[in-house]
Amino acid sequence: MTLPPYAHTLSISLEEGAEGAPLYRMPFGDTVLGRPGFLHGGAISGLLELAAIGTALRAIDDDGAVVKPINMTVSFMRGGTDQDTFASATITRLGNRVINVEAHAWQDDRDRPIASAQVNLLVRRS
Repeated sequence: MTLPPYAHTLSISLEEGAEGAPLYRMPFGDTVLGRPGFLHGGAISGLLELAAIGTALRAIDDDGAVVKPINMTVSFMRGGTDQDTFASATITRLGNRVINVEAHAWQDDRDRPIASAQVNLLVRRS
């Protein structure tokens, strides 16, 4: 999967996680800095959205499909600090036109997420 320009702006990279699931990594730097020493909430939200869309595209496995966000709700649980941030997503409903995804972002401990998102996506298949 080719990442969109927004991902390159935030220096997000795609890796292979456990069991072949996509894992997104965002390094800490000036482009994602909010208040001193912490991640900007918009950068965290962007990472979560990218993880949700990437996971959805991988699940439908249709090169001509177009996926667009309908709605996204982000819950921030703790501040992201000056270290790499990871995100992954899980499909909760894979319909013909709508895909529901849950995404989580964490830093040093996957069991202690810094944010989560519920994302509803519209899909147009080729």
